[in-house]
Amino acid sequence: MSDIGAVDLQGTGGNWAAVGRRSRGGRRVHRQREKRKGKSVGLRIGTLNVGTMTGKGRELADMMERGKVDILCVQETRWKGSKARSIGAGFKLFYYGVDSKGKGVGVIQKEEFVRNVLEVKRVSDRVMSLKLEIEGVMLNVVSGYAPQVGCELEEKERFWSELDEVMESIPTGEREVIGF
Repeated sequence: MSDIGAVDLQGTGGNWAAVGRRSRGGRRVHRQREKRKGKSVGLRIGTLNVGTMTGKGRELADMMERGKVDILCVQETRWKGSKARSIGAGFKLFYYGVDSKGKGVGVIQKEEFVRNVLEVKRVSDRVMSLKLEIEGVMLNVVSGYAPQVGCELEEKERFWSELDEVMESIPTGEREVIGF
């Protein structure tokens, strides 16, 4: 994987940095760090369009374990329902989908962070978010699946409106990460 650089996250006062890496498969992984009183809080966060979750739970858990990814936003899960379930190897998937023929979003995280989840917002089959508190830091992880080129304008506008609503609902001072 090749490094694509470090950037200061908006509204963080310079304490947070995201380091992105991109591989041939189109996966993006970001590592977040915050130095607080001499100690580091580190997370590896990524996003991936999975095409379908059917039969891929264990494969994704293995990939996350190998890549030391803590949280992964997934798109196009194609799973119907609104649940949280273990996918093996110590990972849990929170997901939302209306139709098994397409769309659907989710967030996979290490099971050790499940107790840190304060809120799950399942807005639509294209937008969902999780709010976590990790070592005193509020982190909002937003998973989005943007409409493709051939989709109707109304569907595109609805997606961006839903994403705006979620982002505007995040209080100032809380951190946010968007994967889509």
